Amino acid sequence: MRASVEVADIFRTAGPAYRAAHAGHLSLAQLKVMSAIEHCRTAALGGHVEACEDCGQWRIAYNSCRNRHCPKCQGAAARTWLAEREADLLPVGYFHVVFTLPAEVADIAFHNKALVYDLLFKAASETMLTIAADPKHLGARIGITAVLHTWGSALTHHPHVHMIVPGGGIALDGKCWVSSRLAFLLPVRVLGKLFRRLFLTRLVALHDAGRLTFFGSAAHLAKRQAFLRHLAPVRKKRWVVYAKPPFAGPEAVLAYLSRYTHRVAISNRRLIAFDASGVTFRYKNYRRDGADRQQVMTLATDEFIRRFLLHVLPRGFHRIRHYGLLASGSRKMSLAHARELLAAAPPVVNDPSAAPDDFRPPCPCCGGRMIVIEVFTGWGQPRAPPGKTATNREKAP
Repeated sequence: MRASVEVADIFRTAGPAYRAAHAGHLSLAQLKVMSAIEHCRTAALGGHVEACEDCGQWRIAYNSCRNRHCPKCQGAAARTWLAEREADLLPVGYFHVVFTLPAEVADIAFHNKALVYDLLFKAASETMLTIAADPKHLGARIGITAVLHTWGSALTHHPHVHMIVPGGGIALDGKCWVSSRLAFLLPVRVLGKLFRRLFLTRLVALHDAGRLTFFGSAAHLAKRQAFLRHLAPVRKKRWVVYAKPPFAGPEAVLAYLSRYTHRVAISNRRLIAFDASGVTFRYKNYRRDGADRQQVMTLATDEFIRRFLLHVLPRGFHRIRHYGLLASGSRKMSLAHARELLAAAPPVVNDPSAAPDDFRPPCPCCGGRMIVIEVFTGWGQPRAPPGKTATNREKAP
């Protein structure tokens, strides 16, 4: 069912004026995201006409933009991704760990997204793998699925990485499975200290190599001494690594992943209203507990668009990454070894020959089968079937 207000509605109405007012200040990636969301599931992208074999009911299905920032296009992508990941789950408890950048570092990331987000991934994953391999802690090689989020609930810039980690790993000698404690994976204070050291050391190295850029009020950070002064307070801060209690089981892990892996900065269902006063939406105030945590905010339309575009990722940047036992190059072999050590059965692989031959969607009117009777290209209009007029056309859900 279509939400009463969508990000696409906001972009279609206010997007042209916003682009004109910020000409020269929007990146090509941001402009492409705006255009993709505006045109998603409209005649601009073309589509096809489906008709029921039995009752003749017909409908138009417009193509999706498939942009990873589009609120309407992530459901199908998430389902496909989850089906592939289901075979990777092990019969152990799973933990949720979050690595967050301090505000002072997030300011630097704002001007250097690809470099700093990549460094966030690398420092956080190396921290987990290093501490897990330490015999004083777990003494094992673990697996990690990491997902980058760059937003807070109110669309502010808040870069952090969510990790899903099995409760244990393969011993360093490869001879057994080492289980973590029931409700404890690794000490978060130790993780925070190593994460801070690894991240800041490499961030300064990037600056010394001249790879970081700064603009506007942050331009002075291009000078090394100013940059080091800016980082001085965060060297003394405790970098908080948050570890949630373990999941109840593999099903809970998949439910979590379905909510987090393909999430965008704001979903259409959080939007309440769009009018002359701005955009009103629901958000979570994490400083409050209980019913008070859910609150409502109204932003001027230009500010809403600005905040949304803050979270457009650089072209080609991978926001979901796998490490350790789940690293792409050795995942199958590592998981097979882990299952052997756990005496667990291999995952059930669906037999393609057993799959149903008929993939046609059911007719919403009589339950029959819908077949494609026409395909039309972008900005084209389908022809009305015999006996039908243009007023009978329906857009597929």
